Amino acid sequence: MNFWRSLVGKLWLTIFCLVAVVIMTVGLFLLPFIDSNFANSGEIKRLFLYACMIGFSLTTFFALFLITKITQPMQRLIEAANNIRRGEYGTRLTLKTSDEIGQLATTFNHMAVQLEENIRSLNHEKAHLSSVLRSMSDAVITFDTAGRIILTNPHGQSLLEAWSDISLEDTGEAELLPQGQAASEVPPPLRPLFFSTLNQGGDQRSNVHVRQGVWSVHMAPLVAENSIRGAVAVLRDVTEEVRLEKMRTDFVANVSHEIRTPLSMMQGYSEALLDGMASSPEESAELVQVIHDESLRMGRLVKDLLDLARMEAGHTDMKQAQVDMGELLERMYRKFSVRAKERDIALKLDISVGPLVLKAADADKLEQVLTNLLDNAFRHTAADRQISIVTGSAVLEGRRYLEIRICDEGAGIAPEDLPFIFERFYKADKARVRGESGGTGLGLAIVKNIVEAHHGQISATSKLGEGTTFILRLPVEKQ
Repeated sequence: MNFWRSLVGKLWLTIFCLVAVVIMTVGLFLLPFIDSNFANSGEIKRLFLYACMIGFSLTTFFALFLITKITQPMQRLIEAANNIRRGEYGTRLTLKTSDEIGQLATTFNHMAVQLEENIRSLNHEKAHLSSVLRSMSDAVITFDTAGRIILTNPHGQSLLEAWSDISLEDTGEAELLPQGQAASEVPPPLRPLFFSTLNQGGDQRSNVHVRQGVWSVHMAPLVAENSIRGAVAVLRDVTEEVRLEKMRTDFVANVSHEIRTPLSMMQGYSEALLDGMASSPEESAELVQVIHDESLRMGRLVKDLLDLARMEAGHTDMKQAQVDMGELLERMYRKFSVRAKERDIALKLDISVGPLVLKAADADKLEQVLTNLLDNAFRHTAADRQISIVTGSAVLEGRRYLEIRICDEGAGIAPEDLPFIFERFYKADKARVRGESGGTGLGLAIVKNIVEAHHGQISATSKLGEGTTFILRLPVEKQ
């Protein structure tokens, strides 16, 4: 620090000047008086000169004293303030004086303690907020009014990276963006909602469809001093919820349709009987038979619904024991051989591996699986075609599986329908009817649940016009 610009330098210069002025003033008046009234004026002048030198020396000593008592504490105070400015909030002064500088040091220490406590509280709040954001399963993204990202949690950062290559046109909402407005860092799917939040100043909620997913977005404005400073968006992946809701509505619609059809037929034929429209006992018996068949169909539908509900709730009654699948397949072959002859369909059984024994399985449930799969094969295979049952083995992730393939030469399933054939009431070919078997549309869904209850796997491959193959894999060892 420049000494002459310091407080002590200015004070020393002031005292020096005052002393010099006093001495010069006194000298101007005393020197002529001394020359005229004293004989030994030279000695007196030398004494006066010595007094001036001593005065200037005392002034310098006083300045050094001021440097020690004022400048050094002030420099320590400045150094402590700079330490706090650099973030060293634990800095304290140890000045033990009772003057104003001591009071200043005490006040400074109190200020530093309060500041350290405030900073510690802010850091705790920040750490708490960070922990809350990290633990949230929802994505949280905060923007300022210019659309710049202020804060995100890990899920929000992952979402921003996943949406980084999406353009506004891809979302189908480009026309919703206000003219002349742009948001460089706001993901395109959120921009219409972002500008709506800033313009209207209230919470906004919407479902955003991005690629194959659906996101529920809740965006609220950030208000400070009665002005909007940005917006915070909370996003939740509701793809599964939307899919389940659609399945629920479709399920209700399909059940209503499946029940309405037999009910309508039963009502119509019963009204015909009541109105005496049957002209002969044979016609009456035919109408009664139709009513009976439709009532059986409704009973099968209700039974399948109850079975499927119990399976999906995890209440499958499994009587596990050792099962000889070779014997079971032989029994299924004999069971469907008569039907194959009636339909002019070639049914083949190919057991190409050794003993087909499952250590823990439910024979009745597996028979239900094979019955449903073979029934589907016969239902959609024309005459003079072939249905094959082929066995094999597979090793997946170090576990041995028994593999059973049921292949038909039917019309096949379109590739876009193949992923959904195990859903309830799903029809791969909307033009197909269930034929003479009167299927309920729940067979493959029940099959999948039974196989998964055995810790197995089931899949299907198909080509239009060539046929369909269902691949069933069951674990050999007990799981």
